[in-house]
Amino acid sequence: MRDCAVVIVGGGPAGVATALFLTNAAPQLLGRVVVLEKEHYPREKFCAGGIGARGDRLLSSIGVTVDVPSVPVNGVGFRAMGQTTVVRDGHIGRVVRRVEYDAELAKIARGRGIEILEGAQVRGVARVDGGFEVDSSQGEFRTSALVGADGVGSVVRRSLGFGATRYRAQALEIDTEMVDDDLPRDLLLFDASHRELPGYYWDFPTLVGGREMMCRGVYLLSAGAQTPAVQIQDILEQELKARGLRLGDYRKKRFAERGFEPHRAVSQPHVLLVGESAGIDPVTGEGIAQALFYGETAGRYLADRVPRGVFDFADWPETVRANHVGRDLLVRERGVALFYGAARPNVERFLHASPEFVRLGLQHFAGKPWSRVQVARASLLALGHAARFGLHRVLGGGAKADLD
Repeated sequence: MRDCAVVIVGGGPAGVATALFLTNAAPQLLGRVVVLEKEHYPREKFCAGGIGARGDRLLSSIGVTVDVPSVPVNGVGFRAMGQTTVVRDGHIGRVVRRVEYDAELAKIARGRGIEILEGAQVRGVARVDGGFEVDSSQGEFRTSALVGADGVGSVVRRSLGFGATRYRAQALEIDTEMVDDDLPRDLLLFDASHRELPGYYWDFPTLVGGREMMCRGVYLLSAGAQTPAVQIQDILEQELKARGLRLGDYRKKRFAERGFEPHRAVSQPHVLLVGESAGIDPVTGEGIAQALFYGETAGRYLADRVPRGVFDFADWPETVRANHVGRDLLVRERGVALFYGAARPNVERFLHASPEFVRLGLQHFAGKPWSRVQVARASLLALGHAARFGLHRVLGGGAKADLD
């Protein structure tokens, strides 16, 4: 039984970022922090791979640069209602392969003296006086501070009874060659054309073994006990057929995600959850940059409390909500009803008609500062559209009225 100051379960971006920011802020804890990763790097992680430049900027604040093959992204294409709107705003992020990104991030952390144990499958978590005992395939650990960073199927979350969440998502993706109708490779395509889908189809440019390819997939969000009436494989088949491609020719990759809910418990005495264990953006499923911000928030939080012996962690949810990651996720969670509810057609029209509003989203993704003029202009556009939508509701046009 090894005694550790902090045990982090999960060696993805959220877990490794927690260790990096923790030991950067409290270097005296080096050698007393261990990350348990159940797989061996480089390990496959199904994910479209989009990371906003704000994530890279955050890591650079502690001198970390994750240099892996990637595709630079300068904008997005939004497709709905038979129309595609393209908005660019300079460099906003990149597309990476998680199999490469996670391995390089772990390598950097090890270079800074952080212990990461691979093949460390956690078999049990038991509460004891003053903390937890963690049983893994790489040994047993006792700690006063446990971090659950082990994703949508979190053993920590499940073992300690945090309970189910309302927002769950599933995704199906494949990697294909490029086709003539694809958008330029510096754009991410989000296609909301399938109204029956509470989600979207995507095309993300990617590099597979140095070869220029396209990651194509479908994201579907479920709320509560709701059973979606659509099959994501059917939609992916339709989209591929329109591009002259056959789903059966490619390896299908399925994965699940957990959406953020502001009032769900994400901590107990001596334990806190980060990243997808706690919940990520339910609207788009964006996870990498948010995982890094979770890690930064958790690392600094633990660096303050662990040396002082403060382990109740009752204020962890409030800390998350007060920081960048929590404010971001709160806005995304409130956007679920707008993007996937009765107002969806009007939101789609608004996004097509208001590239300035879309540009604000790109700048947020990139971590670029907003000017007051931009915010004021975008707010006026949104208010004007909302007023117009409300007028049509009063006049009997309904949520699906044609406002053009």
